[in-house]
Amino acid sequence: MQTKKLLVTGSTFPRWEGDTEPRFILDYAKAMTEYYEVHALVPMAPGAKEEEVMEGVTVHRYHYFPIHKWETLCYPGAIVPRIKEKKIRIFLVPFLLLSLKAQLKKYAKTVDLVHSHWIIPQGIMQASIKTVPYIITGHGGDVTSLNVGPMKGLKKKTLRNAAATIGVSGYICKKMDELCPGTRATMISMGCDTDKFSPENKNDKYFSHDKKNIVFVGRLAEKKGVTYLIEAMKDVDAKLYIIGKGPLEDSLKAQTKELGLEEKITFVGPKSHDELPEILASADVFAAPSIVAKDGDQEGLPVSIMEAMASGLPVVSGISGGTSDIVEDGVNGYILDATNVPELADRLRKIISDDALSKRMSEAALETSKRFSYKSIAAMHYELINSRI
Repeated sequence: MQTKKLLVTGSTFPRWEGDTEPRFILDYAKAMTEYYEVHALVPMAPGAKEEEVMEGVTVHRYHYFPIHKWETLCYPGAIVPRIKEKKIRIFLVPFLLLSLKAQLKKYAKTVDLVHSHWIIPQGIMQASIKTVPYIITGHGGDVTSLNVGPMKGLKKKTLRNAAATIGVSGYICKKMDELCPGTRATMISMGCDTDKFSPENKNDKYFSHDKKNIVFVGRLAEKKGVTYLIEAMKDVDAKLYIIGKGPLEDSLKAQTKELGLEEKITFVGPKSHDELPEILASADVFAAPSIVAKDGDQEGLPVSIMEAMASGLPVVSGISGGTSDIVEDGVNGYILDATNVPELADRLRKIISDDALSKRMSEAALETSKRFSYKSIAAMHYELINSRI
């Protein structure tokens, strides 16, 4: 029997081996190679290859602007923040949409199924191609924001015509059902490489000081709530390492300097997926102070939290989107309103000052992470697809 072809589409993807861009779409696609011949269709980026095989997945990158060096809408980061950074990039959006649609039409002739990640733009463009069945995953802001006018109608049509709809958290599923009643979205989160992320990666000499170490990993964007974490560090006797970059980097560095916290807080910059396991396993606490941004953007279910838990870290998380689906207050960490800075500082202090509590939460976090192995996540997707198509 011939293996069916699955096309995975998205707009966040490693540009090359060792890239610091999030790789959860690649990890998902890789896991699905157990069941399908998997292809990934993603936007082009300067310096990337148009075609290559990455870890068993055939990657197709499409050009979307005649002057290729200006193809900067999607990387590094994500589309909306890239536009906010330089508003002129909004003029690249129609070129991206038209190019994506042309590519989807092309591949519709050769694949059996499409999995669109994010309603905007992948899902909306896929909904206009009627010759191949598709499933769609809502990740967060693509579900919770831009729900007005014609865009809301396009999103509803996209969900209604999908063979199956998936939300990465219970909260996102609820919002998808509210957006398009009758959707009955299935909750399947993204996953975590539980073989790669492990307490066994711990390096006692990684941090060259005697303080406890708090780590944040993520984009420096509003919904990540890093400004509240920085403020909380005034009252926490520990070192904070901020890993990542994003549109708020300069303002967050300025805040750190203004508060006189430069000895406590280090902006590390982005790290590759191969570097993170050792960093996480060597730390003491993972901070994910996520909030709901002013425009409604919020978390789906952060892969960074899964990777931290798989590394044996207790997590102090903000309430945003699906974070409550993985962080159980007082069990594997704490979950709270991260804008409440005194409470945020208190929870961080509790973990770093109580070794017995930290050990108990670490063990619980490790147990939680087992639910999110990519082998399990891929099997859940395969079962859903077989039941709907």
